[in-house]
Amino acid sequence: MTAYAIGNLHPKPVLDEEVFAYMERIQATLDPFDGRFLVHGAPAREVREGTWPGALVIIGFPTYEAARAWYDSEPYQALIPLRTRHMDGDVLLIEGTPDGYEPARTAASLRAAQGGSPAA
Repeated sequence: MTAYAIGNLHPKPVLDEEVFAYMERIQATLDPFDGRFLVHGAPAREVREGTWPGALVIIGFPTYEAARAWYDSEPYQALIPLRTRHMDGDVLLIEGTPDGYEPARTAASLRAAQGGSPAA
């Protein structure tokens, strides 16, 4: 099942040279794990609900294990301080949905777990 590394980053107005070095070197850390950028630092084009005070990064991986192995890898761990010294943010690893995922089935399971009756 696919997995994603997702970051909501808050860069400073003026980027330091270390941030550029991080950006130049990150792809080499992704390649051994078949990671690829799906979104890279894009500000929200439209915030339709709530607020979004950051830049979004989404990196896709073929599996959760690959995402975890990339993040824990020595080459990527060495790069992290180049980013974190110059921008705050939140980073998470998350699994995607399986093929054939049906949100109505998830709703039914959640409803049943709460003791509710099936939807009419």
